[in-house]
Amino acid sequence: AALAILLCAQSIPVSAASDKIPPMESYEITIVGGKGGVGFDDMGYSTDLARVMAPAGRIGAIALIDPFTLKFNWFSGFTRSLKPGIGHDESVTSASTGPGFMLATDRTARRLYVVNLRTGKIENYVPLAGGPDYVRYVAPTQEAWVTEPEDSRIEVFALSRHTPPVATHSRFIDVPGGPESLVVNVAEKRAYANLWKDATVEIDLTSGKTTRWPNGGAGSRGLAIDAARDRLFVGCAEGKLSVLDSKTGKSLGAVSSGDGVDIIAYNPRLAHLYMPGARSGTMAVVGVDEYGTPKLLGTAKTPIGAHCVAADFRQGVYVCDPRGGKLLYFLDFYPATI
Repeated sequence: AALAILLCAQSIPVSAASDKIPPMESYEITIVGGKGGVGFDDMGYSTDLARVMAPAGRIGAIALIDPFTLKFNWFSGFTRSLKPGIGHDESVTSASTGPGFMLATDRTARRLYVVNLRTGKIENYVPLAGGPDYVRYVAPTQEAWVTEPEDSRIEVFALSRHTPPVATHSRFIDVPGGPESLVVNVAEKRAYANLWKDATVEIDLTSGKTTRWPNGGAGSRGLAIDAARDRLFVGCAEGKLSVLDSKTGKSLGAVSSGDGVDIIAYNPRLAHLYMPGARSGTMAVVGVDEYGTPKLLGTAKTPIGAHCVAADFRQGVYVCDPRGGKLLYFLDFYPATI
């Protein structure tokens, strides 16, 4: 089935710090073919494409959304399933871009795909040694890193200098007690992943050496980074957001809202975090000041089960609705906090 977009104006009530801040104007982005549920998971914003990427597990496609028009094109050719389902254990659920190419992981096929961004076609693929979760392009080492949490490791692939590249298995990085989520700090040549409980690890991109940092969260899940300001953000299942210094691991502050937090997103221009709670049906908007101190700015109602989010470079925020097979888009009108 093809993908299409359907915009329906509505308003999401917001608990705001000031009555002068208007309600977040919300729209539904409906994926045709998503009836019965879509296994959204690792959404994100690609600076290479200037698009929001929304891998749509089960229907075998990645939607690329234009922040200006909310229209999208899509890449397909991944594993598809005709049976209804809202879980994110099927098909393509994670993607990352590099110069001229996209990396995507397919949980059903257990493959790492390389997509040609010029043509939108799958160029080549390589089998994975375990079940994938996140994939990230690591520019300083010209590698693809794929987390395999069932095996407590990251599988690393060397990428050739071709465009698009060919991926070749290179090594494993052991992450006992994890890894959950994955972000890359290109300037510092470090990556970060969570352990499932109370800790985040810093990983040297070259040696693979890990350093464990306590994060104060009972169930560590989502990660986001502000590399320019040395801030690392950890979203925890119980509804806690912890802010760490990304160079030292020092705790800078924490705030709590919602329940069932998984994926989080960050807008560095506004210095705002977005933290959906799948069990509470809410999304917290958190501002972070120049000292790294987080403050809850407000909460928006979201569908139960909404566990993933992405932010564009403007004011747009995109929240997944796996059960409804659609995305919610709304604008963040809160003032920048830095």
